[in-house]
Amino acid sequence: MLLPLITILVGLIGLLWSADRFVGAAAATAYRAGMSTLLIGMTIVALGTSAPEILVSIMAALDGVPNLATGNALGSNIANIGLVLGITALVAPIPVRFSIVRRELPLLLGATGLAGYALANGILGRFDALFLLALLGFSLWWLFRADTPDEEAPGQVPDMTLPKALAWLALTLLLLVASSRLLVWGASELARSFGISELVIGLSIVAIGTSLPELAACVSSALKRHHDIAIGNVIGSNLFNMLAVLPIPGMLAPGPIDPAAASRDFPTMLTLTLLLGALLLWQRHGAIGRLPGGVLAVLYGGYLGWLALSL
Repeated sequence: MLLPLITILVGLIGLLWSADRFVGAAAATAYRAGMSTLLIGMTIVALGTSAPEILVSIMAALDGVPNLATGNALGSNIANIGLVLGITALVAPIPVRFSIVRRELPLLLGATGLAGYALANGILGRFDALFLLALLGFSLWWLFRADTPDEEAPGQVPDMTLPKALAWLALTLLLLVASSRLLVWGASELARSFGISELVIGLSIVAIGTSLPELAACVSSALKRHHDIAIGNVIGSNLFNMLAVLPIPGMLAPGPIDPAAASRDFPTMLTLTLLLGALLLWQRHGAIGRLPGGVLAVLYGGYLGWLALSL
């Protein structure tokens, strides 16, 4: 019992430390390539903060616990909207660009709907995974095609030479792999010890743990008033979770999924995604303030309570 708890703690600390530095190195490299702040948030920072989810899902699928991987993808999206965006808005209101509503929001809504279609029959197979990965390729092409570079470097991007940034990318990627391996082993052992389903562990402990990089990046961005990185990170991370993380168990361990994923967790994620869409449309020339942020945080707390009652 004690060893899995220690392993989870060490894995989470490793993920947080390495993901933070991975994001910095990746953002520095991307900015030198002429990418805008919003695109850095939507792609590089989002990919960096989604790296724990991606690696945890790979390890879970290879270890024969694909439901933990599925729960990680769905639970991380729920946590990103309810916990990460909610707390970030409580820290500082988040201005909304109309371009986000026009360009990025439809991608997220489309990816969420297609992910629901893939889960609807209770089986996540290789065809579903390939379909979602193809949509990921289209989404990345669309974002890069419509990007307009900034004139000044955002404060979120560290001042690094290209060789130094690449060295940090390689080092932190190795640490991410090792940390995710520890986290998956500890979480699966804990689930077996208490008789808790791997899906619930993935939706709660693992999802919150792997969403901590998003929370740290968004709160830091909001405090520094780099709001494009903050909101772009949440939308981009959720897009990656649906199109890069969810297909992993379908590719590596195709088969049936826990029925609760389609009946309880996907509807919750869809509801929060639609609520986020409504907030962005309502405030497309304003900001997501503390009241909506508080509502999102309370809804996330209610969802965790629902999960606890289902144990």
